[in-house]
Amino acid sequence: MNWIQNKSVDLPLRDRFLNYMSGDQLVKQLQGVINAVMIPIIALGIFLVLWSAGAKNVQTSLGQLPGPDKVWEQVQTLYGEHQEARSKEQAFYDRMQIRVDKAIAAGKPQERIDKIKSRRYTGSPTFIDQIITSLITVATGFLIGSMIAIPIGIICGMSPTIYRAFNPIIQIFRPVSPLAWLPLVTMVVSAVYVSQDPMFDKSFLNSAITVTLCCLWPTVINTTVGVSGVDKDLINVSRVLRLNWVTKTIKIILPASVPMIFTGLRLFCQGSGK
Repeated sequence: MNWIQNKSVDLPLRDRFLNYMSGDQLVKQLQGVINAVMIPIIALGIFLVLWSAGAKNVQTSLGQLPGPDKVWEQVQTLYGEHQEARSKEQAFYDRMQIRVDKAIAAGKPQERIDKIKSRRYTGSPTFIDQIITSLITVATGFLIGSMIAIPIGIICGMSPTIYRAFNPIIQIFRPVSPLAWLPLVTMVVSAVYVSQDPMFDKSFLNSAITVTLCCLWPTVINTTVGVSGVDKDLINVSRVLRLNWVTKTIKIILPASVPMIFTGLRLFCQGSGK
């Protein structure tokens, strides 16, 4: 009996793989593949078919509603424009490099060479460039807002007095729409951010600060709720162990409130998507 068991353990890798893929194991593997891959693909295909069929029957004042084929054609057109713009940009910098090489060969002053090198391509941003800029702007505002909101939420959740002080401010600004924040932020940035050689464009700052203000409130609220809802037994243990404020926050408060913190971040992401 032991000899048989040892032989089964010492089977070659190929035989063990075949045994694993046979019978019930193969059925489970196929079911997992179907659930993870095939069902989403089938659902996406049904959606595209319904979209294509419905678009043909919808006529607007601007023409027929675009179907998937028209959208795909437009995507290809926009990508072609992006490639063409990048080619023009590369050609521009190649010409600038030729001028720099000629200036160096002619012994021109360094100031003249630096002036040629400082010239930048001024073509209009393409659709893909604008998408990348938007993603960078939203990510910047999201990170800044998270770095501000999470500490404030932790403090409010650990101190009822501070929470009562902040709560009116949170309730006032929480419902404010991004469309209301944007002109206010634009006026403040235009008045305060005055520089001959700015590090960031004002448009980038306006958008990033607006995203930050929209990210603050759901993250603060959910972090506060998560921190205030930490199990009292854990808090009592920290008191028994005489943990200081920083250690208690890192070892107990943060791990217990992480789910609610991520809920606040997710709510912002859903709101920004809309």
